[in-house]
Amino acid sequence: MYRDTTCGELRAGDAGRSVKLAGWVQRVRKMGGMTFVDLRDRYGLTQIVFSDDADAELAERASHLGREFVIQVTGKVARRQSVNPKLETGEVEVLAESLNLLNRSEIPPFTIEEDTDGGDDLRMKYRYMDLRRPNLRRNLELRHRMAFEIRRYLDANGFLEIETPILVKSTPEGARDFVVPSRMNPGEFYALPQSPQLFKQLLMVSGYDRYFQIAKCFRDEDLRADRQPEFTQIDCEMSFVEQEDVIQMFEGLVKHIFKYVKNIDFTEPFPRMTWQDAMERYGSDKPDIRFGMEFKDLTDLAKGHGFAVTDEAELVVGIVVPGCAGYSRKQTDELTEFVKRPQVGAKGLMWVKYEADGKIKSSVGKFYSDDDLRAWGERAGAQPGDLLLVMTGPAMKTRKQLCELRLEMGNRLGLRDRNVFAPLWVVDFPLFEWDDETQRYYAMHHPFTSPNPEDIPLLHSDTGKVRATAYDIVVNGTELGGGSIRIHDAQLQDTMFELLGFTPERAQEQFGFLMNAFKYGAPPHGGLALGFDRFVSIVAGLDSIRDVIAFPKNNSGRDVMNESPSPIDASQLEELQLTLTEKAD
Repeated sequence: MYRDTTCGELRAGDAGRSVKLAGWVQRVRKMGGMTFVDLRDRYGLTQIVFSDDADAELAERASHLGREFVIQVTGKVARRQSVNPKLETGEVEVLAESLNLLNRSEIPPFTIEEDTDGGDDLRMKYRYMDLRRPNLRRNLELRHRMAFEIRRYLDANGFLEIETPILVKSTPEGARDFVVPSRMNPGEFYALPQSPQLFKQLLMVSGYDRYFQIAKCFRDEDLRADRQPEFTQIDCEMSFVEQEDVIQMFEGLVKHIFKYVKNIDFTEPFPRMTWQDAMERYGSDKPDIRFGMEFKDLTDLAKGHGFAVTDEAELVVGIVVPGCAGYSRKQTDELTEFVKRPQVGAKGLMWVKYEADGKIKSSVGKFYSDDDLRAWGERAGAQPGDLLLVMTGPAMKTRKQLCELRLEMGNRLGLRDRNVFAPLWVVDFPLFEWDDETQRYYAMHHPFTSPNPEDIPLLHSDTGKVRATAYDIVVNGTELGGGSIRIHDAQLQDTMFELLGFTPERAQEQFGFLMNAFKYGAPPHGGLALGFDRFVSIVAGLDSIRDVIAFPKNNSGRDVMNESPSPIDASQLEELQLTLTEKAD
């Protein structure tokens, strides 16, 4: 065997043991007649000592080792004279008796350290090197532990893990599909699944009343920190359940994982908030409730003062930033520039300072008296020393813009602590969303989401007001997952397709196999999918899911390590009967 001990397991009680270790050279240090080599493997790091006095030739060979060389060492464990409290193995070292060079390494493109000097692009190109860093290793170990514990929890609650197909039929609703040409069926294509939605519903029809899968999913959409073209979700479905049953089951799972991984006990039920309340109070359907700064509607107080910006606005809304009345003009200008950035898209920002001595300063003092602005402050709950930030415009757009500013202020004031977790459920989503460009309704979740039974009479008379029996679980401003009770009645499903603009023929073409299955006794059912990558990144306190995925894509959807996507050989195109054409400008 190349080793009988790992580089992370030796402790003071092992002093005197003869051991054999193998791993990568982290660093080499020469001090007088001693050469110290830090040897690293997946389990940790151990200091190896080569002494001129014990074996000069061996110490000389060790002095020529380079970073990331792969070596095997035998020796005897000894207590260190100077303990390194930062290492779990810091009480001991190994006095080397033999050295076997297993493989050399070129000079690494960046340091294999927790705080590396490698930028994102460089680390992505050499991802196999990046994965040697201890923080990346911890992330993947956390992912492994969470996956096993999720399986244990669901197994204990009667769920069966069942795999569903990866090559499926394209259903062009929602995000774009990745498509795969079929050689055996020229001119026809598979799609990679955006989720196992249809198949898990078919499993309910098949009588498998509790299904789950840690499933690979694929969406061809623009990327950001919490999106990848291929991602993993904890996909679940249950039969003979209502919304409350699903929420209780998966709130239990989330609580269990937080207890298992972080030793955090959520003893109270997670708060619940309607979609309408979330939008009005936070401007987001995934609000971060770790801090306040709730929105306050000032529209009626602001209108009628000869100021076109407020008089002509559908909504005037503000947030109180505690203790920031002392902001300088430079700081308030910075905030104005922030909201004007393309990703926010606002035209400007109004501010009111309620100073500790009772004085009021404002960017709109020309149009409003101190009494007017004091009324704003009373409505918003401002105290002496606070800063009121106000935005105006179309209601939905303005709320979303103010949401971005609220999160920015939370970051600036250190209110978004990664070690604090604030989960909640958002419920009562709209069933439909209207698109002005196409002049039609789209399903806010998917076409199989059941309307709230109370709202079924509104389906034709007031379509936009119909609520979905849908629910999202949100943690720290990130949508961890979501689901719904599904339509199991064929007639109601036909109505849903009709409202979404499907002809009976198109509905049959796209979803006929599911609709046909429903003719043979579909049970009431519902489910939920949790974003596994997001779940791991939230628990790990990370901003990006890329750091919990072994081989992620960059923001352009490219794997710069294996250089994909890439052109394919002309013979492959010919075999698939495909022809490439240049895109017109």
